[in-house]
Amino acid sequence: MTQALILFAVLAWLLQIALGWWQLRRFNRAFDRLCRLGAVGVGRSGGRFRPRVVLALAFDADRRVCGSMLMRGLTIFARPQPLAHLHGLHQRDLRPDVIFPEDRACRSALSLAIAPKS
Repeated sequence: MTQALILFAVLAWLLQIALGWWQLRRFNRAFDRLCRLGAVGVGRSGGRFRPRVVLALAFDADRRVCGSMLMRGLTIFARPQPLAHLHGLHQRDLRPDVIFPEDRACRSALSLAIAPKS
C-alpha cells in the first residue's frame, strides 16, 4: 500500500512538471511574438489563492499598443489571450481603472505593464 502511494505521488509530480512545461512553452511563444512587435511592458498581479494575472503589451515607436497578451488562472490550463480592444491605444490613454473596472488583478497587472521603466 505504501509503495502504491509513493508511486502515485511520483506520477502526479511528473505530470505536474510536464503540464507546467507545456504552459510555460505556450507563454514563451506568445511572449516571443510580442517582443518581435516592439517594446514590451509586462505586469503581474499577485495572489496565492486568487487567479494570477500576467499581462504583456507591445508598443510601437509611437507608444501605441500593437500587441497584447493576458494570461489568467489558478491552474496550468491558463492560456495567453489577446486583448484586441487595447490595440491602437496610446500608452497615455491606457487607464487601468477604466479598462478593468471590476477586476482588481487585471488593473494591477496593467498598471505595472504601462509603468515607466527606469
